[in-house]
Amino acid sequence: MDFTFYHFIFLGIVTGILSGLFGIGGGLVMVPILVFYFKIPQTTASGTSLVAMLLPVGALGVWQYYRSNLISDEHIKWGVLIAIGIFFGTFIGAKIATALPIKWLSRMFAVLMLVGAYRVWLQSFKK
Repeated sequence: MDFTFYHFIFLGIVTGILSGLFGIGGGLVMVPILVFYFKIPQTTASGTSLVAMLLPVGALGVWQYYRSNLISDEHIKWGVLIAIGIFFGTFIGAKIATALPIKWLSRMFAVLMLVGAYRVWLQSFKK
C-alpha cells in the first residue's frame, strides 16, 4: 500500500487529538496505528514515533534507532509529517476535553486503553 502525505498528517491529527484529550501520545496511539495500519515492525514504529516527538523528547532515542538501521530517512520524513498533525490535533483534542464532563473523558480513555491492550495482546501471538 502506498501512503501519502495526507495519511501521515491524518495520523498526527488523530494522535494530537487523543493527546489533547487524554495527555497521551506515541506509545499508546501512534505506535499501534503504525504497526496495525501501516504494517511496519514494532521497532520501526517506535523509532518513527520518536521522530514525531523529536524536538520535545526523543532526539537521543531517534539517533539510536537510526544508528541501528531500524528507521530510515523515509521514516524520519513520516515522523515529521505526523508531528505537524500532532501540533494541530492537540489543540482540537484539548478543546474537546475541556468541553466534556470528566466522567465521559475517563470512560473514553479507559476504552481506548482496553482496545489498545487487546490489539497488542493479539499481535503478540502472531510472532
